[in-house]
Amino acid sequence: MTLSSEREALKAGFLKAAGFGDARRQPLGGDASTRQYERLHRDGQTFIFMDQPPSLETAPCPPAATPAQREALGYNALARLAAGRVDAFIATAGWLRDQGLSAPAILAAEPAQGLAVLEDLGDDLFASLIQAGHDEAPLYEAAISALAKIHEAPVGDVLSYDGVTWPFLTYDETALATADRLLVEWLPKLKPQLVFGAEAVAGWEAIWTPIRAYGAANASVFCHRDYHAENLLWLPSREGPARVGLIDFQDAVRAHPAWDMSMLLHDARRQVTPEREAACLAAYFALRPQVDRARFLADFHALGALNICRILGIFARLTTRDGKPKYATLMPRLWGYLDRCLADPELAPLKGWLDRHVPAEARA
Repeated sequence: MTLSSEREALKAGFLKAAGFGDARRQPLGGDASTRQYERLHRDGQTFIFMDQPPSLETAPCPPAATPAQREALGYNALARLAAGRVDAFIATAGWLRDQGLSAPAILAAEPAQGLAVLEDLGDDLFASLIQAGHDEAPLYEAAISALAKIHEAPVGDVLSYDGVTWPFLTYDETALATADRLLVEWLPKLKPQLVFGAEAVAGWEAIWTPIRAYGAANASVFCHRDYHAENLLWLPSREGPARVGLIDFQDAVRAHPAWDMSMLLHDARRQVTPEREAACLAAYFALRPQVDRARFLADFHALGALNICRILGIFARLTTRDGKPKYATLMPRLWGYLDRCLADPELAPLKGWLDRHVPAEARA
């Protein structure tokens, strides 16, 4: 029996034991991860079947691991990613649902096998609705209301739901360093005309060191970590922030509140205008009047720039290493968002570095 047929037999056995053995299975499109999804049809209802083989990912980060131990374990541990673990998804979904938010209910799961059946929140992704002509304003307003509610909720060091627990870690300096270093490692592999020598790399490191330290020291809220229009679903029959369906949140960490704002407003897959950005920030400040606006905006620009550089590095890696050229086509939009952040005078050192080492033609 091949590995694929063994996996299929395991999945069929799980579905049968969970009462979904007679469900019609419909494959769904994937993303950049190693997960696969199917829609299950049974008795006029639909459900989502998640398949995340544990062996396809490097290990997640043990809570007490040192930076050296994390490096030995691999990228997931360095970046504090959940390695696609189903127990991370279950525990995080439970926390979100406890806050009155719309994460999928877990109907059946075998975390050790990487399998789960979830509530189906539908297909009305914000990105798809907007592309089809839906007014984006109420969608973004709802996304901000859900984000503000998340940021107001206290969160402990462990997430738990129905006997499943997962450590809730901080997006610390090691993880943030792993993020910003992706650009200097992978962009030259996509753009061979770029050469970052030792002096350039040292300058890059010097720029980010204080920003990383500040971001880690001010990590204070639950951070979805992938909060953008392709991971948000419109549920207009629900009320308030619960109108926003949440998916792909298993990598959640404790982080600065500007991080998820950057994910939403520096969206690589669709253009968020400066006007929409300003409206969303104003709505957030109205919902959280205790926030220091000037400080938050400065943090949004600095950590937003780090986040954008992280995504640029990831997209360069996906294109060159993984043979997924579609991601390179999204990079010019990210450079545009980065220019918005670089208009902040506090980021003059970063702007100067990029002007010296990444000419305009390399940002196309």
